[in-house]
Amino acid sequence: MQTAKQEIEAMVRALPEDATYEDAQYKLYVLEKIHNGLESIDQNGGVSHEDAKARFAKWLND
Repeated sequence: MQTAKQEIEAMVRALPEDATYEDAQYKLYVLEKIHNGLESIDQNGGVSHEDAKARFAKWLND
């Protein structure tokens, strides 16, 4: 597992040369949200793919 610093360094290296500060901030924001979501799943469990599909289908049919 990478450290936060390693993930940030990889993200910065992957940015195009003409990236703006806003581009970097957005990428960092997305990276943080993904990290938080994965951490939440580890701590609280998640919903299986089948359950998610069933819930989504229910919303579409209502």
